[in-house]
Amino acid sequence: MVALALLFIGYNFLKGNDVFSKENEFYTDYDNVDGLTISKPVVVSGYQIGRVSGMRLLENGKIRTHFKIKNEYDIPSNTVARIVSADLLGSKAIVFELGNSTTLAKSGDPLLSDVQANLLEKVEPLQLKVENLVVKLDSVLSAVNTALDKEFQRDFKSSLRSISVSLRNMETITNEVEGLMGSEKIRFARIMQNLESITGNFKKNNVKINNILTNLDSLSDDLSKTEIKATIDNATQVMKNVEVITTKINNGEGSIGLLLNDDNLYNNLNNASESLDNLIKDVEERPGKYIRVSIFGKRDTK
Repeated sequence: MVALALLFIGYNFLKGNDVFSKENEFYTDYDNVDGLTISKPVVVSGYQIGRVSGMRLLENGKIRTHFKIKNEYDIPSNTVARIVSADLLGSKAIVFELGNSTTLAKSGDPLLSDVQANLLEKVEPLQLKVENLVVKLDSVLSAVNTALDKEFQRDFKSSLRSISVSLRNMETITNEVEGLMGSEKIRFARIMQNLESITGNFKKNNVKINNILTNLDSLSDDLSKTEIKATIDNATQVMKNVEVITTKINNGEGSIGLLLNDDNLYNNLNNASESLDNLIKDVEERPGKYIRVSIFGKRDTK
């Protein structure tokens, strides 16, 4: 009898059943339970609260997994039963992530399921990225080796020599500037003192300088006003003179006035012009009437 009792107790222990304590049973369904076996621990924050009590394959291909949890622990209804890696050898365990629901799961109720990605699944995307990176790096190195021919190396060395020469020249110039600054240090200090003295004088005589600038501004305004007044006076006088001349012309005073206002003078000038014009035409048409020429060079006495 004792042997049968021990056999019964051992068998139930291996199945994850504790015959000496009362437990609640929950279950969930997984797509894959690789590495998970019966009697694997169920933990919360690293503390074991139960065991995996059973697993069976359903018709839809999922694996229904049962858990025995000590009845002293309350399990919220939205608790997630996650399969996690227990060690590097691939052994699995169940971690309960207790939900925040105020409704507690009863014995026999289903729980939410989840499977933590294993190390290989996490490394695989990184491995693909590394492989792609290696391929690209190989292409870059091949291109660099192609570009680094003898001509490029020769030009590169020449460029380095030119840079070295330029750096030496800059060092020489810097030394010369430092030497110059050292020799002219006293003179430069005097110049700075003079500048400081000048600025000090400007600061002390700021009021006087402002008064001088104000006076210059006032003088400029006065000159501007004076020039404008003289210009206006000259223009007024010119207009008056033009008005006097116009009045005299209209009154027939002076030669222009007579010419414009005296009809007799105009007619006489017009007649004289016509007579002169006729005389010129007659001379052109009958020059012998006015000019006599002797064939033998003697002047005609008639």
